[in-house]
Amino acid sequence: MGKRFLTTAMILFALEPTGAGGSISPEETKQLGTTLTAVGAERAGNADGSIPEYTGGLTRPPATFAPGSGRRPDPFADEKPILSIDARNADRYADKLTDGTKALMRKYPGFRIDVYPTHRTVAFPSFVTDNTVRSAAAAHTTNDGLSLSGVRAAYPFPIPKTGYEAMWNDLVRFPAVCDRRKIFAYIVEPSGALTLSSSAHVLDSYPYWDTTRPDTNTYFRFKILYDGPARQAGQAMMLIDPVDYMQRGRRAWMYQPGQRRVRVAPDLAYDTPNTATAGAQTFDDALLFNGKMDRFDFALLGKREMFVPYNVYRAVYGATAEQLLKPHFLEPDLLRWELHRVWVVEATLKPGKRHLYARRVFYLDEDSWAALLSDQYDGHGQLYRSGIAFMAPSYDLPAPWADPFLHYDLVSGGYAINGWPGAAGWVRPVECPSENEWSPDALAGAGVR
Repeated sequence: MGKRFLTTAMILFALEPTGAGGSISPEETKQLGTTLTAVGAERAGNADGSIPEYTGGLTRPPATFAPGSGRRPDPFADEKPILSIDARNADRYADKLTDGTKALMRKYPGFRIDVYPTHRTVAFPSFVTDNTVRSAAAAHTTNDGLSLSGVRAAYPFPIPKTGYEAMWNDLVRFPAVCDRRKIFAYIVEPSGALTLSSSAHVLDSYPYWDTTRPDTNTYFRFKILYDGPARQAGQAMMLIDPVDYMQRGRRAWMYQPGQRRVRVAPDLAYDTPNTATAGAQTFDDALLFNGKMDRFDFALLGKREMFVPYNVYRAVYGATAEQLLKPHFLEPDLLRWELHRVWVVEATLKPGKRHLYARRVFYLDEDSWAALLSDQYDGHGQLYRSGIAFMAPSYDLPAPWADPFLHYDLVSGGYAINGWPGAAGWVRPVECPSENEWSPDALAGAGVR
């Protein structure tokens, strides 16, 4: 079997329209690869040059990168901030800050963001960009936006018309075809106490992007094997998410070493508390959003220039927990912020539906479609949690990567980070395993201790 993480060897793949028309017209499609990048970002910089022109992203690793290590040194380590923003000058930049960022500045006098020169580092293998252009007019949603059709191995909606289309770009975004990760989750209590919540090995598979496989109505598979702390060691979990949620919903299983059996776990979704962070995040907080979109109405509010965490290699790969995870908020010296254009999507809880959050606002990077920031509001309209994803593109593939995520609790004063490699972890593209890896029996074997 060939190594399916070698993305330059992937083949072109496009589907013809099947009944429903595509989201964009042939005239709009002509913008892709010209005035727009292949995935729909504005190629040009902004008026004052603070956002540069897109020139293909970063595809050459720095000299200090060790191939196969799964760790990516900061290619901009020598740069200095060009601007610092805190409560004293936040009003001057209010239009470029999320509600969550502004709330953190008001709540904590020491909270600040250091803004660095903007680098549009996101890059893709050619099969991703080629397929996106070829498929753009065929992709469409069905079932009121809940299912994706007419496309595979491509960003489905490079010129989105609805919030559902923009969120589908986020859900199926390309980070690799398969990868393995060593990650950690920590909780910082309101008192400032730092606690390791979980450590684990993860296997990710993205069949949606694997053109060597038949279409299986699956876009994402996730298996996690916990090895710490002691109370969680030996536990395992597996999730499989579909492209068409009406044909088949999320499938999930858990293995508990005390019971020595695998059980179906249908509740590992929506606002079920995530055990990886002891309930400080919900299951659909992962990656800032994941799963079925049926409990919210998603509205596309447009595009804005915003300060967002970007090229955060020091925070993702270079810091220990003690260095990064300070009382109440992250160490500002270790978190890089840049000015980028983002799509803004507002999710409002549907009448008759239940969720911990009544409203959510997502900020999707125009170059990668990854959600980089989010604000979550409770049923009283109060800002409850503020989410951050950590964009550190895998320049060795190349691919965007923003899987670590953090949520500040603006009520309690604590926060939780999950999916974070830090100084002791790693993220490695790998050859995709056999289908046997994704059976419940394999989960049981992997979790035994």
